[in-house]
Amino acid sequence: MTSFYQDKTKVLVSVDCIIFGFDQNELKILIGKRQMDPGRGEWSLYGGFIHLDEGIDEAADRVLYELTGMRNVYMRQVGAFGSVDRDPGERVVSIAYYALINVKQYDDELREQHGVEWVSIDNIPPLYSDHKIMVEKARRIMKEKIRTAPIGFTLLPSLFTLTQLQHLYEAVNGEELDKRNFRKRVKEMDFIEKTELIDKTYSRRGAYLYRFNKKAYNEDPNFKL
Repeated sequence: MTSFYQDKTKVLVSVDCIIFGFDQNELKILIGKRQMDPGRGEWSLYGGFIHLDEGIDEAADRVLYELTGMRNVYMRQVGAFGSVDRDPGERVVSIAYYALINVKQYDDELREQHGVEWVSIDNIPPLYSDHKIMVEKARRIMKEKIRTAPIGFTLLPSLFTLTQLQHLYEAVNGEELDKRNFRKRVKEMDFIEKTELIDKTYSRRGAYLYRFNKKAYNEDPNFKL
């Protein structure tokens, strides 16, 4: 550390991660009970303070990896939250990020180890400090992004039915979609490929499985759902 800025007030900087998942036709977030004061025992997002030797993106990557054990996860910054009274312990500014992960790929033992749970976006309990505001802003950003970029496929298995895909978009947007119009738009996109595989989980007849072709998308990134 240098001797500069000795006469200036110091502010702590943290990162908080809004981790979205999709399971049983519901959009969910990962939250847990705080294990430190202030706010011990309150529901909270998972986060941490930024180390002196790392940038904010690096800190978010570290925090996400500590929680999920996953690398190369889709994650984007939501914004900075710095109300004077947002943390009763100290003056803390938090940089929030949202991430999208496949629930099935998350090790359940690791989830239990950290004491976090998947909770429906429509049934979130009261959260610590301004974490609810972070979640609401992250969802608004995701709703806009998912219409023009194929980020939703990170929440689905590699093979999915069109019904699963529609349920995902309905969960993110919080509204029902017309089945015929939705499928018409999907079939106009060459990078959403129909396979010969059939999923018979919910009916004897079954439904064809589809996959997202990233290479085809990169060659013609015309996406709007």
